[in-house]
Amino acid sequence: MAKLIYSAIASLDGYVEDEAGKFDWAAPDEEVHAVVNDLERRTATYLYGRRMYETMVFWETADDREEPAVFRDYAAIWRAADKIVYSRTLQAASSARTRIEGDFDPGAIRELKSASASDISIGGPELAGQAIAAGLVDECHLFLNPVVVGGGKGAFPDGVRADLELLDERRFDSGVVYLRYRVSE
Repeated sequence: MAKLIYSAIASLDGYVEDEAGKFDWAAPDEEVHAVVNDLERRTATYLYGRRMYETMVFWETADDREEPAVFRDYAAIWRAADKIVYSRTLQAASSARTRIEGDFDPGAIRELKSASASDISIGGPELAGQAIAAGLVDECHLFLNPVVVGGGKGAFPDGVRADLELLDERRFDSGVVYLRYRVSE
């Protein structure tokens, strides 16, 4: 059975974007990006809400000719995976291998996990919160950046509770810290 993994790049105070909706402080350097790529390489399907999809669809057409190898590698990983976008307003996908679903259906995700030989990634705090509340998320991968932004969108939505068991940690030269947790039953 595949694992459902919530991954987030966050500030040290736990935000994925600041109060102005910016996340320019979250761009990974090459060392961090290489680790992200290695983790994402096992992903067969990405689950996104509309806003996260609109951010990530950049990778569909990213002009990678002059970018570092880790950038080009991630673009290839992202393009090779299936994407499911949960939105009631998005009418059409802007990327290949993408389908739009009107509502998040926990039963359908359970079936997807059972049928998939590769891991599934869920992106965006609101959608991840729904999956955590439904008992679907197996692991959380957090990349904490050495910045405090003071407010904004939290990496986890209010009202969601999960007990976590630390499985792995890694410190990077940039001051970023990677934490890998198993979500306890």
